Amino acid sequence: MDPSKIITFVMAGGKGERLFPLTRDRAKPAVPFGGVYRIIDFSLSNCLNSGFHKIHVLIQYRSISLSRHIRLGWNIFAPHLGSYIDVVPAQHRVGESWYKGTADAIYQNIYIVENEKPEHCLILAGDHVYKMDYRNMVRFHEDKNADFTLGVVRMPKEKAAHLGVCEVDINGQLVGFEEKPRKPKTIPDDNKQVYASMGIYFASSAIIKEILSADAGLNSNHDFGRDIIPTIFKKKRVFAYDFNKYEKYGEYWRDIGTLDAYYEANMDLIQVTPTFNLYDQEWPIRTFQEQFPPTKTVYDGSWDPSRKGEAIQSLLSNGVIVSGGRVLKSVLSPNVRVNSFSLVEDSVLMEGVDIGRYARVRKAIIDKDVLIPQHMEIGYNPGEDKKRFFVTESGITVVAKGEKIS
Repeated sequence: MDPSKIITFVMAGGKGERLFPLTRDRAKPAVPFGGVYRIIDFSLSNCLNSGFHKIHVLIQYRSISLSRHIRLGWNIFAPHLGSYIDVVPAQHRVGESWYKGTADAIYQNIYIVENEKPEHCLILAGDHVYKMDYRNMVRFHEDKNADFTLGVVRMPKEKAAHLGVCEVDINGQLVGFEEKPRKPKTIPDDNKQVYASMGIYFASSAIIKEILSADAGLNSNHDFGRDIIPTIFKKKRVFAYDFNKYEKYGEYWRDIGTLDAYYEANMDLIQVTPTFNLYDQEWPIRTFQEQFPPTKTVYDGSWDPSRKGEAIQSLLSNGVIVSGGRVLKSVLSPNVRVNSFSLVEDSVLMEGVDIGRYARVRKAIIDKDVLIPQHMEIGYNPGEDKKRFFVTESGITVVAKGEKIS
């Protein structure tokens, strides 16, 4: 199948309420991740590496940061050669409402399909961390003579209550679908796992227009998972593409849906041998990076060993200065400063964070442009932290962007 006859929609308008306060000022796909990236960079890099260069990013909620990131970091295509990335805000072309669900977001932009006349459409979520060659899914779709194909990932059945779960036959064709089931159907070759929908869909333009037009007239949530998939598998040839089985990088997929999931995914990156490898030159992850100088650690030869700038098993972005402090098992974004006698461990620090002298930060997410005062402790007393900040169920302390701390 010719990639030039496929257009891609990336769903990037979600509020990400469970990621608050990280999503207080930005859309979920625009949340920084892994030091230098935004979450949406992974889906967009997959498109770029797969050869799918006709991309429409559908935005809605607090999209300024996301639009700026795409404009600065992804302005690499050549429209005159048939490749582009468009940022498409909600436009009320088919009504007065904002996007009601994932299916409605595509339906409200169906004019794009009508104008460009692609043969097929690929629909992606912009808030997952993974590597995937979408060409494999297209070939699977063709081999199965499918009407509609969705990507699925194997997950422990204990997590099914938070997922859309597919039931398939031995050929991979859907025979059932439930959203957040209490008693999920397991996969044919493993009764301890389920097939969870990845929010990735592929179908011909004609099928997309048919099913979305039918759904638009119904009193529904206008959502692929809640409404479209449970209906169409009874009428169409719908197949599940097994991400873990068919993909080279199929061992890793993360839905960054909660603060704890966000924290854990960042911590995945600092493992000695991370499953998700940012340094793989065969599948590079692209992003926009401002011009910062190299990372610097500072040690002035002082007799005091606690004033030695060092970082152990951590990711340090450009512009980071570890000036006589210590960084252990942490992810530091650009332009972070860790001052003398301070300690940062098991934490995620976003751009512009400044850790004052003698301060200690543990198991925390510190959003952009926060100054941690001298002698401050975060992550050591959950009771005190809860009086000032947000603390997750697992005990991760989250400090909002630009928070003024006395």
